[in-house]
This record gives sequence, structure tokens and C-alpha cells, in this order.
Amino acid sequence: MSVAETVTRNQATSQQRCLQVANQQTNPLAEFPEFLSFNPDGTDLQLKLQCKRKADMDPKLLKWAFKLAERNVGPQYRACSLGWQPKIKQADLNKPWARYLVATDVTTKKPAAYTMFRFDLDYGRSVLYCYELQVEAEFQRKGLGAFMMKALEQMARHFSMERVVLTVLKNNEDGMRFYRRLGYDVDEMSPDKEENAAYEIMSKAMF
Repeated sequence: MSVAETVTRNQATSQQRCLQVANQQTNPLAEFPEFLSFNPDGTDLQLKLQCKRKADMDPKLLKWAFKLAERNVGPQYRACSLGWQPKIKQADLNKPWARYLVATDVTTKKPAAYTMFRFDLDYGRSVLYCYELQVEAEFQRKGLGAFMMKALEQMARHFSMERVVLTVLKNNEDGMRFYRRLGYDVDEMSPDKEENAAYEIMSKAMF
């Protein structure tokens, strides 16, 4: 076996170990108390954040997550070649491997935002893949979405994931600008222009 093959095999083994450790965590956010609450300066807003496995999610909360996604990005899906496919979206949100980071208003007890993610191997890279980030309209433009992405990045670094990866519709211009502001760029695995895909894969290196 060549030196290059040995290095590649060792890297793969290390990635698998990191993924195994990450996926064994019931609450990967527990190590970071600074991300368990969101209280922006100059406001009365108080939100608590909880990390849950899909199996621990209240069905009502999953129904809310679907409705929020439909309100927020349904129009963009309908305007592109993918179309809005509610059954597929519901199935995606109910994947047994899904993890959720949910923000809840402390005062009203109502959910304010969520992100769905998983620790995974993506084209040979260990990644935290963010499948969804949705924020209720009344909580947008307050820094909550950026705060939740930073929480994901903190978890990714802690468990030695190489990247945080996500997918965003090309016609979701606000979403594209939001992720670029946070340091995300088009990933090397994003579809080529010739493919004329309706989405881009974006990513950010963690080390």
C-alpha cells in the first residue's frame, strides 16, 4: 500500500470515528450553554433553543415546521422547476435520522424557528448537513437565523466535521445573500451550470 493510500485510509477511518461519536449524542448542543438561549440586546425577546432527534419531536411541532416551510419557501418552489411537493416535504421532515434545533419564545411558548440537520458523510467528507432553516416572519431580521447557524457550526467544529453544507434555491435571493454574509460559498459538489438545476449547494469549511 502506498503512502497516499495509507493516508487516505487513515483519514476515512478518522472521519468514521468522528461521525460515530457525533451521531451517538442525544443532545449535541449540550456542551454549549451559550447557544441555549437567544436574547438580542435592546429587545425584550427571549428565546430558548433545544436540540431534538426526530423521535423526540412532538407531532404538532413537526406539523408546524411543515407549515412554516410552506409559508416561507413554498412560493419559491412553485416558481421553479421543482414545484412545491407537500408529501415529499413532509416525508423529508419525518426522516428517522433527522435532528432539529428549535427556538421557542419563552413568553408565549410558541415556536419561532427551526433548523433540520444531520451529521453525515458527503462525497467522502464528514459534514454537518443543514437541510432546512426556517424562521417565523415576526422573528426574522433579528439575528436569530445567524445565531442558529453559528450553533450548527459550533457543533460541527466540536465533532471535527470538515464542513457545514446546505442547499438553497437559486431564486431564493434573500437566502443566498444571508448565507454568503455568513461566509458560505458555492460548494464544489454543486450542480454545474449546464445542468440548469434550480438550487445551489453551498458550504463553509470548519478548519
